[in-house]
Amino acid sequence: MVHSKCVKGRKDISIRDIWEAKKRISSMIYKTPLIQSAVLSEKMGRRVFLKLENVQEIGAFKVRGAANKILSLSTEARGRGIATYSTGNHGLAVAYVAKMLGIEAVVCLSNRVPRAKVDSLKRLGAKIEIYGDSQDAAGERCYELERKEGLTVIQPFDDPYVIAGQGTIGLELLEELPNLTDVIVPLSGGGLLSGVGLAVKSNDRGIRVSGVCMEKSAVMYESLKAGKPVLLEESETLADSLLGGIGQDNSYTFRIVQEYMDNAYLISEEEIAYSMAFMIDKHRMIMEGAAATGVAAVLGGKIPRQEGDVAVIISGHNVDLSVIHRVIQEYVICNEDSE
Repeated sequence: MVHSKCVKGRKDISIRDIWEAKKRISSMIYKTPLIQSAVLSEKMGRRVFLKLENVQEIGAFKVRGAANKILSLSTEARGRGIATYSTGNHGLAVAYVAKMLGIEAVVCLSNRVPRAKVDSLKRLGAKIEIYGDSQDAAGERCYELERKEGLTVIQPFDDPYVIAGQGTIGLELLEELPNLTDVIVPLSGGGLLSGVGLAVKSNDRGIRVSGVCMEKSAVMYESLKAGKPVLLEESETLADSLLGGIGQDNSYTFRIVQEYMDNAYLISEEEIAYSMAFMIDKHRMIMEGAAATGVAAVLGGKIPRQEGDVAVIISGHNVDLSVIHRVIQEYVICNEDSE
């Protein structure tokens, strides 16, 4: 059995935790579709499958980790209420689960979170606080609420229950793809890659796990290069869901990503935009910029042309329609006009 590296004084995470998460969240989470993309398979010369986390109730994978963490809380903790900080999707996940369980929730956001996600949060009934220009600043406000009001903070990624919840995606991939050799995972704080990496490599260490992130403010990527968590100023990007720091006192994801990620690829803004338009044109599928990074890695020839099946995790679809309109105008309509 593969275990993640244990952090002194912290809970170790193993494949057993992911199986427990699968059972715990089964009544609240969809087992999402896995579809083969004929056009991506043809381009790559290998079977390429899309894991559609964008069809979750909140339109993103984050609900898995949030559900596992919140369902693990005591009755007393639930009664005091919960708080979180987010670039959008984790906030949506926490608000959704809180509403389903009748728990009061506060979501702290930075000024950079797109209006589409803010509007969705309002519809879910969460109390919203806008604070600062980065996820780290919103996090400071969140922990202030913990100290002053006794709310339990639901961390976006660096938490064993959140990591285990995201890892259930890896279990589903293994169930459906016995010839799986490559998994492409959007990379930010590392909760998704940590969980999926632990799940698939517990079954087969030979499965390659590739992290993909935007070129701008790629904090985990730069932290791995430096050998320790670093701070970067957030920049405007289509992959806004991948913004945010990993925490200077990171306890889990930095170490687990170090252990289980085989390759990391940076994706340009142009590649993200083109991939969003490509998926609308070829699959009639809307996805946010963060989700498009995996598709961009395939289209850009970054993934080796070897044997075996490739799974691309489509992490979410929460994106402003103005962004969709722009990429369609620039990459779909213009291309049609030029033919």
